[in-house]
Amino acid sequence: MNHTCFVTGGSGFVGGRLIKRLVAQGWQVRALVRNDEGGRIVKSLGAMPVHGSLNEASELVASLRGCDIVVHVAALFKLWGTNAEFEAVNVRGTELLLNAAQAAGVKRFIQVGAAAVIMGDMVDIHKAQESLPLQERFWAPYAASKARSEMLVLKANRPGTFDTVVIRPPMIWGDGMPMLEDILENVKTEEFRFVNNGSAVMSTVHVDNVCHAIELAIDRGRGGEAYFISDGIDQSFREILNAFLNCQGVQAPKRSIPSGMAWFMATMMEAIWKLFSRKGEPPITRQLLRFISKDFTLDISKAQRDLGYRPEMAWSTGIELMREKHVG
Repeated sequence: MNHTCFVTGGSGFVGGRLIKRLVAQGWQVRALVRNDEGGRIVKSLGAMPVHGSLNEASELVASLRGCDIVVHVAALFKLWGTNAEFEAVNVRGTELLLNAAQAAGVKRFIQVGAAAVIMGDMVDIHKAQESLPLQERFWAPYAASKARSEMLVLKANRPGTFDTVVIRPPMIWGDGMPMLEDILENVKTEEFRFVNNGSAVMSTVHVDNVCHAIELAIDRGRGGEAYFISDGIDQSFREILNAFLNCQGVQAPKRSIPSGMAWFMATMMEAIWKLFSRKGEPPITRQLLRFISKDFTLDISKAQRDLGYRPEMAWSTGIELMREKHVG
């Protein structure tokens, strides 16, 4: 195989795993990096580092020439920030990359989107299908920006010339997951509280299953389509978090607050952070609450049908690998 793939976010959690897998399959991989440390990381994984930025349109075209595929993993993911921040990276950055890829003659563009693009108000969603409309809420700038980004990607589809596909993962987990450190810190400082006893049922997806879905989308994804993926099982947030913490030898907290009280607290904290321009993130935000306090499960039958997707990594196996890593 002499195909070349251009990966953004290659020094991150998902992008790094993807590069290793693609290189092992014989792909030539170029990875966009912003600094020397990112360059060292992707080079160690077998990719050729390309120094630049999603906002440098002219340089992107030159870097993309000769590439068959673009896999756009990079995104600004955090639970607090201004709309301008998310717009610059997740929307404008994606738009410039799309334009550069088309100008460079790339044939297929795969974006790692987010299942959260269909989240709206605080209501349960069960077995969500891709036909549900995209949602934007002012208090959820990350999810809203990913929805706008996805619209750009799918609109850019040109059958047979420039095929665009979006993979929509829910919570991505696995050894090395960035969010675990933040959770551990909150638990150890006794700041963490479950909402409604952590009863919300949700879908998750292991990082290796995300990479597997991307690989399938490269070969089989239908242009102009989005696909939900997951581990194929749904569990309560308490069960999920307990498993993550147990891998670290940490006991999950028992404290809980009602969702109504949590929403009021989050609204007040956000107002204080904005009013006084406080640094860092509020301890709780409405965007976080939307993720963890309402049922959110996915129907992955479309990915199964079109892509042949089946989770490679079982939940129990992934948890055991995380535990072994910590013990080791």
